[in-house]
Order: sequence, then structure tokens, then C-alpha cells
Amino acid sequence: YATPDAARTFDDDLDALKTSGIEIVSDDEERALPAAVRRITLKDFDFPAISRALAEFDVSLADLDGAAVAVFDHGAAPPGYSDRQFRFDYLAERLDISKGPALLSNLAFERGEIPEKMTRLQAVEDSARDLDAPLLVMDTAPAAVLGATLDPIVGERDRIIVANVGNFHTLAFQLKSDQVEGVFEHHTGLVDRQKMDRLLKDFASGMLTHQEIFADHGHGALIYAQEPYDLGEGAFDVVITGPRRNLMRQSVLRTYFAAPFGDMMLTGCFGLLAAAADKLPLIGEEIRNTLYPESSPDSGKPPWELD
Repeated sequence: YATPDAARTFDDDLDALKTSGIEIVSDDEERALPAAVRRITLKDFDFPAISRALAEFDVSLADLDGAAVAVFDHGAAPPGYSDRQFRFDYLAERLDISKGPALLSNLAFERGEIPEKMTRLQAVEDSARDLDAPLLVMDTAPAAVLGATLDPIVGERDRIIVANVGNFHTLAFQLKSDQVEGVFEHHTGLVDRQKMDRLLKDFASGMLTHQEIFADHGHGALIYAQEPYDLGEGAFDVVITGPRRNLMRQSVLRTYFAAPFGDMMLTGCFGLLAAAADKLPLIGEEIRNTLYPESSPDSGKPPWELD
């Protein structure tokens, strides 16, 4: 048995899923099932469990100013529509420059703002319904890229390309100041160092196309930049982050491996904080004062070192 929301973690098309032997039941029907039927509840965000774990170390989460969570979400594509294209349609929609500034934080949402089609982001919000604090939910790769920009060496550059080499997906963003000038997304398992070098070169020159990435079983590409990105300028060509960043260790490009606040493992977490500064007005100024050098004499310190 599976409730509709649980079943969609296997396939968005519930009719197709029924053929695999899973019986779809409503929440009321699930509650009426015999006690002998084992219930298994899975969730990306289990706040009570996190609270209990930290309480063992005398860390209380009883008075939070906010919570920020990142998950990767393909979204619920209609039957017969490519989930790869559907996700890239979503990225393009959120970064549409005709609708306003194309900021990485456009891919972050407060409670109640998450698009209905983004079912995994919605599931995080549902899991946090008892959380008595502002909630921010964001896509993982943009959070990591935004966090990488907090490395002071990266922050010195007005235009940059940052690639997040994830476990399953690789996304690269071209940024000018805080504006997205382009993005491409591929599956990490389908790229090696040589292919990534070529893709990044074509991305920088403006020659990379959506059709090329999609035909190679990736998600797609989008370029807004009006002029090519010069890979020969400055001390590095591209910024690299992500759990599989070693893929680019022997790149022919000059790579810089970001470590915001000296901790590359928390890059995505710092990105979530930066997005929260944009999206959560009640705590935004306080967060900015901890993250950005021009904001406060305490800036540059990790948040846990502040009074």
C-alpha cells in the first residue's frame, strides 16, 4: 500500500505505478488498515528527530529564528512529458529575466510560496507543519553555488562561472554580480573531466545549446549573457564545489575549489543562509551582517562564533 504522496516518490504517474503491484490508498483508507500492516514513514525533514539528536549534546532548538532546508526536486511532470525537460522548464521559469532579476534565491521559497508542481519541496513544507518558525526551502545546487560565492576569493570577481558537481546532477551557473547569466544541468554519471571541460568552454563562449545537453540525456542549457565569458582573465577560470568536485581536479581549465568561511563541507548551508537573508525579512539584516564583509565589523566570522 502507499498513500498518493508516498507513491509519487516512486513515479508521478500513479496509474502507471499501480501496474507494479502497489495499491494506492487515501490517508483515511491507510488509517483504516489493520494494525498488522507495518507503517513506514519517510521524510526529508524530521525536525523532532533532529531536535532529539541535538538535545543529547545540550543544544536546544526550542527558540529558532528560522529553518532552511534544501532538496533536489524534479517536480511532478505530466504523464508523457520528460521529467528532465520539466525540471529545466522550472529552472528557466524561475530565472526568467523578463520577470525581474535572475537571482539564485529565486529558487528558494518561504512557507506557502512553493509551486504546487514541486512535490518534494512541498513535502518538506508538509513535514515542517509543526515548526514554529519561518521556513525556507530551496533547491540544492543553487544553494551550493550561492554558498560558493561567499568565499572571499570568489567574491572579488564580478563575473564568474560556478559548477556544482553533485552526486547525481551537475549544474553550472554563470553569474554577473548576483545575477544569473546562464545555467546548464547534466547528469554527473554521464560526464567525465574531458566532457566537463568542453561543456564549460562552450558555456563560457555562449555556444552551448539546450538541444546538445538534452540530446545527451542531460536537462538543458540556458544562456542570457550578451558577451562571452573570458576564461583567460584573473587567477582562475571556473569555481568548483559539490561532493564529486574531484572530477575536475585535473581539468585543463584553471579551477578554484571554493571554501566559504574555510569550510567547503558547509558550502550549501551557507548558501541557504544567504537565500534566507533575501527571503526572510524578519531575520534578513541580521544574517547579512554575518555573511558579507561590508555589512558589519563581525562579518567574515562563521555564524557560530558570533555573540
